[in-house]
Amino acid sequence: MDGSFDEECDYLFKTVLIGDSAVGKSNLLSRFAKDEFHLDSKPTIGVEFAYRTVKISDKLIKVQIWDTAGQERFRAITSSYYRGALGALLVYDITRRSTFENLTKWLREIRGFSNTDMVVVLLGNKSDLVHLREVEIEEGQSLAKLENLCFMETSARENLNVESAFLQMVTRIHEVSSQKILEAKVANGLESKQIGEGKQIIKIDVDSEVSATKQISCCIQY
Repeated sequence: MDGSFDEECDYLFKTVLIGDSAVGKSNLLSRFAKDEFHLDSKPTIGVEFAYRTVKISDKLIKVQIWDTAGQERFRAITSSYYRGALGALLVYDITRRSTFENLTKWLREIRGFSNTDMVVVLLGNKSDLVHLREVEIEEGQSLAKLENLCFMETSARENLNVESAFLQMVTRIHEVSSQKILEAKVANGLESKQIGEGKQIIKIDVDSEVSATKQISCCIQY
C-alpha cells in the first residue's frame, strides 16, 4: 500500500502487533488490511507493516500497523519501532500456554519502550481451535482486568473479532489524542473552532508523542 500520508485523512496513527512467534500476528494484520488469510504464512523477519484507512465518528484515520518479529534474535531490531506508536495489539495463542505466560515479558517491554498512555488491547488468537485450547477465556479476562487492558479472543482464520479488535484500538487512540489536542488548545488559549473556511487537518505523525492525562476505562469482550 502507499506509505504516504493521505491529505484526505484527518489522522495518521502508528500501531504495533506484539507477541511470541507464530501466535498469528501476521495473519491478523493480513486479515484486517487485505481480508486475507494464509495457512502457510512464514515467520516475520524483522518488521513489516501495512496501512488501512478507517472512519471513526466523522474522522478519516489512516492506521499504520507494524508487524514485529516474535523471535528473541530480532528484539534488538524491533524495539526501536515502539517509538511513536500510539497503540499495540498484544497477541497470544490460546492453544499454547507458553505464549500466555510470556505476556508479562511483553508488557514490560511495551511499557519500557513506549509512552505510559499507549492503548493496549490483549488478544487471545486462534479461538477456532477450541479442541486444542490451553488458556481459558477467564484467564485472559483476569489478566486484562489486572493490567487495565482491553481483551478479546480472535480467529484470523475465521475472521472472528479481528475487525472489532483493530477498531477498538483505533477508537481509543482517537479518544486519547483528541483529549490531548483539546487540552493543548486550552493551554495555548486557542479556540476549538475550525481554522479558516476549510476543515482542519490534524496529522498525528508516527514520531509524535501523543499522550492523555485521563485514564479511559476499557471493556472486556469475547
